[in-house]
Amino acid sequence: MSEIHVSALQTETGNTTVVVGDTRVVVPPPTKPHHILLGKLGFWAQIGFMLAYIGVLSGAMFYFQFGLGEFPCPLCITQRMGMMLSSLGALYVVVNSLRGTLSPSGFMTGLGFAILGALLGATMSIRQILLHIMPGDPGYGGAVLGLHLYTWALISFVVVLVFAGVLLTFGTEFLPVRPSSSFGRVVAWVVIGIFLFTIVANLIAVFALEGFNWYLPDDPTSYELFNQLGWSK
Repeated sequence: MSEIHVSALQTETGNTTVVVGDTRVVVPPPTKPHHILLGKLGFWAQIGFMLAYIGVLSGAMFYFQFGLGEFPCPLCITQRMGMMLSSLGALYVVVNSLRGTLSPSGFMTGLGFAILGALLGATMSIRQILLHIMPGDPGYGGAVLGLHLYTWALISFVVVLVFAGVLLTFGTEFLPVRPSSSFGRVVAWVVIGIFLFTIVANLIAVFALEGFNWYLPDDPTSYELFNQLGWSK
């Protein structure tokens, strides 16, 4: 009976070459298992992303716009749009994760969308900051902790860019995994509903400001829609 020689050699690339007689087989390294804990952390990080911008958009609209009567300028509106577009990336990731259809490429797509929205919003924020950079310029609108809203908006966009960059650096380590409990999934869907409501409310507020005009005035002082419909006093 002839002997069969079996040998194995691991290469620098991590592959293992197995030689059985005259047959050579290259075995790739085993794929790194996805860590469920990191996946859950990645899921709730996306939920936190959405909640953060829900708070920012709601505060800007309900408190400053409706409560204090500070009407947003066109640049303010475009910054809100950047926040909404950036958050749609998180929404895409969360919804597909809840449905069990989120792939690594889909995860990267959502992060890419968040980056594009943040870049758009940051550009508008920087533009508005530069308009009021001269000494003695009081800036536009109210301030929070000494900084105007457009400055805080820029800070939020930078945070989004860092957040997305860190997740992209780790690849699929933080690929979101939907909650195993029904309570967690219900909470996620509730956050999604609140987020969509916030977007719709902001769109309605912008329409009320602009009315049937093609653009907003640089310094709005009233709701054009109400003026056009004869509802204003």
